[in-house]
Amino acid sequence: MNTPDPVSRADADEPMTDAQAARLRALAEQAFEPEAFQINLTRAEAALRIQALSAKLRLQDEPPHTL
Repeated sequence: MNTPDPVSRADADEPMTDAQAARLRALAEQAFEPEAFQINLTRAEAALRIQALSAKLRLQDEPPHTL
């Protein structure tokens, strides 16, 4: 499972890295949520969005639940 690297408190307010931007853009497209990608995100914001979109995509890959 690909989990984003933890963001240290010192780096949290820095602009997202190029790697985060690429990952977030790809996940946003796969999840059909293009608005999730914004170029001006901080590293912490990008990490949270990457984590949320990754979780959403994992849930979509699971078989449907039956009662």
